[in-house]
Amino acid sequence: TNKNNTLTNRINMKKVLTLIIGLCFIQQLQSQKMDFWLDAGAKVQYGASMLYNSAIDSDPNYDLTIANSSKVGGKLGINWNYTGISLDVMVGSMNGKYQDLTGSGGDDIEVEVNSVDIYLLFRDARKKGYFEVGPKVSFLGDVKVGPQNGTKEIRNPDLYEKNPMAAVLGFGTYVLGNDGRFSGILGLRFEYGFSDIVSAQGAEPTSRQPINYVGDASSTNPIFAGIVFELNWGIGGVGQAKCGEKSKFIWF
Repeated sequence: TNKNNTLTNRINMKKVLTLIIGLCFIQQLQSQKMDFWLDAGAKVQYGASMLYNSAIDSDPNYDLTIANSSKVGGKLGINWNYTGISLDVMVGSMNGKYQDLTGSGGDDIEVEVNSVDIYLLFRDARKKGYFEVGPKVSFLGDVKVGPQNGTKEIRNPDLYEKNPMAAVLGFGTYVLGNDGRFSGILGLRFEYGFSDIVSAQGAEPTSRQPINYVGDASSTNPIFAGIVFELNWGIGGVGQAKCGEKSKFIWF
């Protein structure tokens, strides 16, 4: 009888241990689903841009031309499994160019819109690639206008909006690492400014911006399409180091 009781106790103990181990394993799986981690990075973008204005496009004195724009900055991301939110801060200029079609045949007119841009992007990263979408708000600085090969003048800031908005869409692939500790990402980014960068004062015939076009006033919307490259470093995340422990921040 004693032997049977001992055997029964051992079997029950094994069952209890197996149950505890199973519960810990399930808890670990669940905690992995709940974990999040932070990363930071440096990035640069370069591409083609245009300050589109339908009235300028219809003006016989000017023709819309593609310019080049570049920006540099950084990002801070919070990630859950394959999805996350990225806060980007970029500094640079969004440029536009207008070809002079008048009889004088002067230099093309360039418009340089300097700004600090804040992006709030939803990002989905699967199969060594990513997709991102979200809004951008710009804090406009100096706006310079002048001939392509001449001196540009700084325009009155009251002629332009302070914080125009834009929509952003991007996608790309990992070219260096993808484990969260360090990665290099190369992608394409498209931006469309859905709000006018010119203020009501800048739309008046006596102070029309960005150039003195004829006809009724029309909105000026920045458009950008180009490449973006970023280097990311993992900061750390929240999770469980061992089964049964409370979740805590773990540095990478």
